[in-house]
Amino acid sequence: VQLQASGGGLVQAGGSLRLSCAASGRTLSRYSMGWFRQAPGKEREFVSYIDWSGSKTYYPDSAKGRFTVSRDNGMNTMYLQMNSLKPEDTAVYYCATYTGGTYYSPGGYDHWGQGTQVTVSS
Repeated sequence: VQLQASGGGLVQAGGSLRLSCAASGRTLSRYSMGWFRQAPGKEREFVSYIDWSGSKTYYPDSAKGRFTVSRDNGMNTMYLQMNSLKPEDTAVYYCATYTGGTYYSPGGYDHWGQGTQVTVSS
C-alpha cells in the first residue's frame, strides 16, 4: 500500500487544519492506522491511532481534546482534524499502517507516507 499525506500548511496559534492520508494499491480497510509527527532534532512522536473499523481511537495527552482521527474506508482515506493548534504542534506529520505491537511506537507500523509539514505560528 502507498500512502500520501496532505493538508499541512502554515496556521496561526488557535487555528485548525485537517490532514488527509490517501491510500492506493490496497484497500485501507485492511489496516489499522496511525498518525505520527516529527519536529527537527526530535524523535518521531505518536499523535493518534484508529483501528480498521474506526471504532477505536487512541491519543496521547498532548492531542486529547484537540485532535480527532477518522477514516472513510470507502474513500480509502484517513483524516486528522487538528483544532486549537499550538506552536509546539509544528512538525512534519506522517501517516502509517499498523502491523502490531505497541500502537504508540513507530516500530509497530510499516508503510509510511511521505509526510506533510504543519507550521503553527505564535
